[in-house]
Amino acid sequence: MLGWLLALPRSFKRMISVCVDIVFMCFSLITAFLLTQADKVSELELILLVFCLSLPVTLLIFTKLGLYRAVIRYIGQHALGAVLAGIVSSAMLLSLLFAAFGITDKGSLIFVYSLLALITSGGLRLLARMFLVQRNNGHKARVLIYGAGSSGRQLAQALMNGEQYHPVVFVDDDITLQRSTILGIPVGAPPQITSLIKAHGISRILLALPSVSRARRREVLDALEELPIPVQSIPGMSDLVDGSMRIDELQDVKIEDLLGRDPVAPKTKLMQANIQHKVVMVTGAGGSIGSELCRQIICYQPKVLVLFELSEFSLYNIEQELATLIAQQELDVRLIPVMGTSQRRQRLQTVMTAFAVQTVYHAAAYKHVPLVEYNIVEGVRNNVFGTWYAAEAAISSGVETFVLISTDKAVRPTNMMGASKRLSELVLQALARQQSKTRFSMVRFGNVLGSSGSVVPLFREQIRKGGPVTVTHKDIIRYFMTIPEAAQLVIQAGAMGKGGDVFVLDMGEPVKIADLAKRMIHLMGLEVKDEVHPNGDIEVKYTGLRPGEKLYEELLIGENVRGTEHPRIMAADEVMLDWTAMLQLLEELSEACNDYDVGRIIEIVKNAPTDFHYSGQSCDLILATRTSLQRSSEPAEQGAIATNVVDINELRG
Repeated sequence: MLGWLLALPRSFKRMISVCVDIVFMCFSLITAFLLTQADKVSELELILLVFCLSLPVTLLIFTKLGLYRAVIRYIGQHALGAVLAGIVSSAMLLSLLFAAFGITDKGSLIFVYSLLALITSGGLRLLARMFLVQRNNGHKARVLIYGAGSSGRQLAQALMNGEQYHPVVFVDDDITLQRSTILGIPVGAPPQITSLIKAHGISRILLALPSVSRARRREVLDALEELPIPVQSIPGMSDLVDGSMRIDELQDVKIEDLLGRDPVAPKTKLMQANIQHKVVMVTGAGGSIGSELCRQIICYQPKVLVLFELSEFSLYNIEQELATLIAQQELDVRLIPVMGTSQRRQRLQTVMTAFAVQTVYHAAAYKHVPLVEYNIVEGVRNNVFGTWYAAEAAISSGVETFVLISTDKAVRPTNMMGASKRLSELVLQALARQQSKTRFSMVRFGNVLGSSGSVVPLFREQIRKGGPVTVTHKDIIRYFMTIPEAAQLVIQAGAMGKGGDVFVLDMGEPVKIADLAKRMIHLMGLEVKDEVHPNGDIEVKYTGLRPGEKLYEELLIGENVRGTEHPRIMAADEVMLDWTAMLQLLEELSEACNDYDVGRIIEIVKNAPTDFHYSGQSCDLILATRTSLQRSSEPAEQGAIATNVVDINELRG
């Protein structure tokens, strides 16, 4: 029967509501008469006649106030206000009509009638709403909201009107809110969470703490980590304010919340120094760091922003995104999307000269350690010679400032990616000493969250698929930083450069990757499967270090480090070459690359002041294939060519 009623068209439901209101108002009047005028039965007929005259007006007022447009399940203060206004109007109209018809001394009748009509018409709607909400909540997941402030209340209201989650309890650190009720939902204290989960059958915890510091969020997550249910959060305050996300768009816990490190507000003077009203060029503009640099740069009003990128798809994406951003914020910035590779000096110089570039952020590089190990020659050409050509083009074009995006893997490198980035640093250091037209500086930092090579999205996807979560080594640690913070610090560091400076970003505390994986598993409401918990949900599998991978990353080679005017940027004084020695090294390296002599490349890099500690044999795929083909050409190994070539894929493991 209930299902049939709920399935009726809206017009039929409105007709039923009107009929029910007529019945209840008639019932209220008769009941009020019997309670207050039982000794005046002779007047009942006239009173009913007058009431019938007032009834259409009352219903018209209900209709005009939108009472019959309100959906019972979502009825709120407006609908109840319409009931109250309609009943009061009916009472006033009755008073006027009673006076007109000479019916006197009926104040008590009108008062009791109004009270009964309000209780029946309004109360019935509230009861119906409560019943329908309870019925609707039966299939919804029961959740606990951590945070009973403004955001928590908005989230609870949104969830109540949704179809997925049913908020059954709040938890808040504020002792003045504890043991109270908000929106009909009780508020508990954080130490009670475990018992509340059991008592209310809670299946999920939702964090409604968009404004608190990351340090505080980390404390909360540490306390929730061991609970056997998933933890999610609402979007940050900036996303809510700019309207990009709704408060009920729940997210998995962000890795920056686990790190617990709050970004330092950028210094406007440093951010503007090399950007405002200048022509700025970003190489590798479509990459993780390059694209974020572009987003940050356009906010500081450059005259022109040149996007230099090899990938057509990446260039199109970032150009479209920035064009939309410029239009939305009504910025006076001209975008120049240019396709090209940093391995062609003439192309770089032509672009820099044509647009009179004043500041260059060189983010174009190959950064994936295993891929560079498999492609050593191309890695060296792109990272070392690409940086050299870009720097020479900058000098010839009169560029004022050139900032290289470097990496912590350039410090005592154990892989060719890190070694090639250290060589690119040496190139700029030598050029900075050789000339004074262009100020060169380098900025080193560790892993950035959300980049194309970040482990975080990989772990999350592996957990969702049921595991295993793959970690290369149980003791491996890494430094992490968000991409926006890294880009801001790069821009500010570049503004402090005097020439040949190596800047190092404060990456905070290092993170043990195995612990990070386990925390992500726990916060998604699952249990790690190991020897202690053989029936757990997700296994953490250790696959072994990849070619050239280090257990520990460093940011400094020596101890000569000094502070700067920014608390999270340090300057390092490190070994360098003069330009004559550097040029000779580059010529030898170029010859080895042209000959595809990987062994010689490695030796040249080892002999340079890179502190290069290469581990194991080269994994270059072409070199390995050549070796296999040479071996298979011997009579004893004829017929084994295909097998040996296929075996190269084992290097990828």
